[in-house]
Amino acid sequence: MTPPEGPVAGETAEAADGSPAASSCLTILQKRADFLRAASARRQATAGFLLQARKRGNDEQAGGIRVGFTCSKKVGNAVARNRAKRRLRALAREVIPAKGRTGWDYVLVGRPGVTADRPYALLLADLDAAMDRVHADRAAKAPRT
Repeated sequence: MTPPEGPVAGETAEAADGSPAASSCLTILQKRADFLRAASARRQATAGFLLQARKRGNDEQAGGIRVGFTCSKKVGNAVARNRAKRRLRALAREVIPAKGRTGWDYVLVGRPGVTADRPYALLLADLDAAMDRVHADRAAKAPRT
């Protein structure tokens, strides 16, 4: 069985039913500065990965949802890191268009020995819960004493 071909240059990706692909609203973070700004904002650790999220300022590109993926060498060799990032990209395509907010940046950071091996259903549940916690109203939470 051969894998499906990607869109030809100039065409947009479409789902099987002809509607635009779900990931079309996501833009991939590529600049180091964007990753560093997300790292200094909200963080939510899960068993499978770390989610970093931040609301972009007024002076920055305000439209759309931007997502980044990273795995350090602690995750493993290049094959292991790429497998972990592929899984994180698949998670993002499923959850972030529905739960993400326009004008926000999200970075998914792979964890050593877990991201590539954890069952996919558990990773989906992790991301779903992490998105809820990141966007929870912080004012409603009681202060720690």
